[in-house]
Amino acid sequence: MNHLAKRIGLLLALLLAPLALAGCGINAIPTKEENAKAKWADVQSQYQRRADLVPNLVETVKGYAAQERTVLNEVVAARARATSVNISAESPPTPAQLQQFQQAQDALSSTLSRLLLVVERYPDLKSNQNFLALQSQLEGTENRIAVARRDYNEAVRDYNTSLRTFPTIIWAKTIHGGSKPMALFEASPGAQAAPTVDFNAPNPGAAPGSPPPSPAPTTQPAPAPAQ
Repeated sequence: MNHLAKRIGLLLALLLAPLALAGCGINAIPTKEENAKAKWADVQSQYQRRADLVPNLVETVKGYAAQERTVLNEVVAARARATSVNISAESPPTPAQLQQFQQAQDALSSTLSRLLLVVERYPDLKSNQNFLALQSQLEGTENRIAVARRDYNEAVRDYNTSLRTFPTIIWAKTIHGGSKPMALFEASPGAQAAPTVDFNAPNPGAAPGSPPPSPAPTTQPAPAPAQ
């Protein structure tokens, strides 16, 4: 009888062990890590969405303001640099990788801001329906980027905290010893400062003595992509 009771007790212990471990947070670290990875994928998706809008935006502006080729070229170059920084969602970014990614994206943000300010010189372009649609989509995407970055930072803080606090620190030092802290997005220096554009300065893309911008051409720019 005692032998049977011991066997039943051992069986119950084996059945209850997973529940006890789960209650101690053994699964918390990988769960939070996967959540942070998913949020990083969301960040990349929103930045890609913005990059996809840039070619049509550039072509639309070029149809009305081809002489602004300096800033147009800068936008194209900044987009190329931004899309060349690829970080797999399965391997969260290291601090150095995230800094490189953020610098490339910030450079694109800066050139896009300059482009939209330059557009103020061209009333016909500002009222063009294709441009207005693209501008609206770009603004919406910037909002999505801000939300995605915030959600990513919150998920990373939660995950990083679990690596340092009891009881999950026990598993971080043993079973999940390979789990490492993830990098956070940080505000870039001067991120709150708007770019300066002097509308009285000579247009570097225009020939000396050239007349002011001509009216919009009769051909329509490429249609805006579906939102």
